[in-house]
Amino acid sequence: MGMIARRWSGSVRAEDSEPYQAYLLDTGLKDYRNTPGNLGSQLLRRVEEDLVHFEITSFWKDEESIRLFAGEDIGKAVFYPMDQRYLVRKDERVAHFELAFLEGPRSLD
Repeated sequence: MGMIARRWSGSVRAEDSEPYQAYLLDTGLKDYRNTPGNLGSQLLRRVEEDLVHFEITSFWKDEESIRLFAGEDIGKAVFYPMDQRYLVRKDERVAHFELAFLEGPRSLD
């Protein structure tokens, strides 16, 4: 199996979106970067009325690398202490995909 993409999503109230995004960058996304075998990540956000939806995709060398971050049950989402304060909806499980194709973003210029 090649590179693995790990996907999770959650939603917060619009007024919490900026502090929650900063929290994500300082917790999970930082921990991804510090885990051996992590090959990068992306954070997407979508505003929908009074909610903001976040989706994180992280890229991993192999399942063993994911275990270093997530523990033995790699399908279980990892949460941090303040997540319960912000999240109004969250995936308890993550989805893993084998990366079939990857092309980087192009400049808008």
